[in-house]
Amino acid sequence: MPEARPNLPGSPPGQAISRLMLFFAIVYTVEGFCQAKAGVMWQPLTHYLKQTQGWDTVQIAASLAILDVPWVVKPIYGIISDFLPLFGYRRRSYLLLANIGAVAAFLWTTQVLAPSAIVFALLLTAIAMAMASTVCGALLVENGQKHNASAAFINQQWLWFNVAMMIGSLLGGGVIELLSAPGALHAAAAIAAVAPILVVASCIALVDERHAAMNVAGFRRALHGFLETFRSRTLWLIAAFLFCYYFSPGFGTPLYFHMTDTLRFSQTTIGMLSSVSAGGWIVGGLMYRYLLSGITPRGLLNLSILGGVLGTLAYLGMVDVPSAVAISFINGIAGMIASIATLSLAAEHCPEGSEGFAFAALMSVINLAAPLSDTSGAFLYEHLFNRAFAPLIVVSAAFTAMNFAFVLLLGKFAPVTYSSLR
Repeated sequence: MPEARPNLPGSPPGQAISRLMLFFAIVYTVEGFCQAKAGVMWQPLTHYLKQTQGWDTVQIAASLAILDVPWVVKPIYGIISDFLPLFGYRRRSYLLLANIGAVAAFLWTTQVLAPSAIVFALLLTAIAMAMASTVCGALLVENGQKHNASAAFINQQWLWFNVAMMIGSLLGGGVIELLSAPGALHAAAAIAAVAPILVVASCIALVDERHAAMNVAGFRRALHGFLETFRSRTLWLIAAFLFCYYFSPGFGTPLYFHMTDTLRFSQTTIGMLSSVSAGGWIVGGLMYRYLLSGITPRGLLNLSILGGVLGTLAYLGMVDVPSAVAISFINGIAGMIASIATLSLAAEHCPEGSEGFAFAALMSVINLAAPLSDTSGAFLYEHLFNRAFAPLIVVSAAFTAMNFAFVLLLGKFAPVTYSSLR
């Protein structure tokens, strides 16, 4: 595998890590800000389709579901990046190309009003953002293993992603208040078009990568890493753990119905709770950086499971807006710690030569488990519990608690060895 360029004289490892931390902060800020179904675009897009086109919730959800497809097929981008260097680089060139493509697609979105054209333009932005995310994930794995800093990089990723989500959501709502529905959509797209330029600049300025030529030896190294991904019992076990961890019957949709129909929360209040949860994620990232980075990997996994169980059970006490704010904030903290623990575990066990594919494949396991979790939770809520929310909470917490046994299994068959930057 073409190795990252060695640190130049006068550039100690700590300085290299600082440059990478800045780079990951920029990249994941842009990702959180610019995703078509999140950040600055989502609310103006939904508002436009509802107000000017008269679409109902089913039409909007079904039509925009195609924007999720590029994120599901992320391993394909990883394979291409691992095997086929572009203009002499396996990561940097693809990252530059993807973000330039995102700028162009967002600018196109500012010029169209027909729903079909809007969806197609945003599909191109989703492809570009998913490709950039995959390649950046490969850089994270490579440098995390090299510098023993996977957990710190993961923390940096989710910290700034959630900062961007909060800012983007507030900005998206703000342009709706100031402009017409078409004007708000185009303004949001114009704002989103500017952000990827920061990634282009930071990729050139902050990322060191050795030139990688397309040759037989490089292809064989990539092929070996690719095959090792499928032969590794450790990776299969980690994939199973990630699926079980994120599959516990969820209550995202049932929670929305509970807050709307039972607690009678307004839509503004429900939106505010999403921002509060994102704030919890940010605080969780800061807690990890300053308080929890010295915890052992297994201890962090167990802490994340405990936080998930207690945070889930806390929903039993949601009776009004103040309790909802507190619970949303606590669950945001728990979610951040869980992401650091599980994604760092995945990053540290990706085989050399196939970092892009292996990490993207493990992330796809999570992307598969999450919707199955919500769907199964909605089925239980609707057909087994007769729209009673409390039994679903208990079942979800019990499923999460079962992962304590899985951590013991991981310790026996797939030692957890990821390191963190203190």
